[in-house]
Amino acid sequence: MKFVSDNTGPVHPKIMEALLNANTGYALPYGKDHLTQKASQNICNLFESPDAAVFLLPTGTAANSLALATLAQPWETIFCHPLAHINKDECNAPEFYSGGAKLSLVSGPNAKITANNLRNIILDEGNRGAHGPQRGPISITQITERGTVYSLEEIQNIATVSKDFGLPLHMDGARFANALETLGCSAAEMTWKSGVDAVTFGGTKNGLLAVEAVIFFDAKYAWEFELRRKRGAHLFSKHRFLAAQMHSYLEDDLWRDLAKKSNVACSRLIKGLKKILEVKFDYEPTANIIFASWTRGSHQRLQKKGAQYYILAGDFTSGCKNEMLPARLVTDWSTTKEDVDNFLDILSE
Repeated sequence: MKFVSDNTGPVHPKIMEALLNANTGYALPYGKDHLTQKASQNICNLFESPDAAVFLLPTGTAANSLALATLAQPWETIFCHPLAHINKDECNAPEFYSGGAKLSLVSGPNAKITANNLRNIILDEGNRGAHGPQRGPISITQITERGTVYSLEEIQNIATVSKDFGLPLHMDGARFANALETLGCSAAEMTWKSGVDAVTFGGTKNGLLAVEAVIFFDAKYAWEFELRRKRGAHLFSKHRFLAAQMHSYLEDDLWRDLAKKSNVACSRLIKGLKKILEVKFDYEPTANIIFASWTRGSHQRLQKKGAQYYILAGDFTSGCKNEMLPARLVTDWSTTKEDVDNFLDILSE
């Protein structure tokens, strides 16, 4: 009953096998090996973008920060939602790697930027000459930090605003595969066909050891990103071990199978939670993350019986047993029906 995060789950056996297979003989360093070339080509094929520039990195923070640094000048501002990972959970890394670009926050319900709000915030920036920040890229998270998913129409509406102002659109796809499974579309449809210029294609939360891919659909950004990756100390010498993971991840649609397992487990959990009267959802879950509240007494019962998840506010150990406390539950590819059903059985006691 481990629902803390999809970061806490195991690496898929096929990925470990791929790493072992790559660990033979010698290979050229710094991404010049054949596995990197194959993985990059497979990503281009997946996104239906033969001329895309593809780069592998070990962490999502590095991927997001270096991508945004490439898209933004130090005197510009990056537009994102207040709950965005780049705003809340990356220790000012985007600002650091960009050399000082600020973040301008764009509100919206369900942890999603709205096109109208974005337009208004953009209009409020870049109009003070040399005295204020200039307008820079827009960044959205798919799925969002509260488990909601941008529809294709919502992405396209945001992209329309970005294009009206000549600004690039970046997608933080830490849980890209989960969103894709929810929408039932192609990788191309959720990115460049909807107006996205760059995407962080996540894998670590979906069964990989440590790999994210940064993809620029316009290769004009490639050389600058190459320099920033090296200068930022994220160019691996034994790059084949990043590529081996990504190559295996894409083979036979493993990445989609893993996301589907995660989403199916979460769907089962959602269905069960909705039958328990005391449970109140804070956001309507659509992929593999749930934000909901239930009583302190039920939290105590779950914790005592070994359930692991984040309680987001309040002390669950003492106080009124009927007080509602918020929690976050996350499933991953390894979550079993037994995990879900045991959790629901305890909560409904």
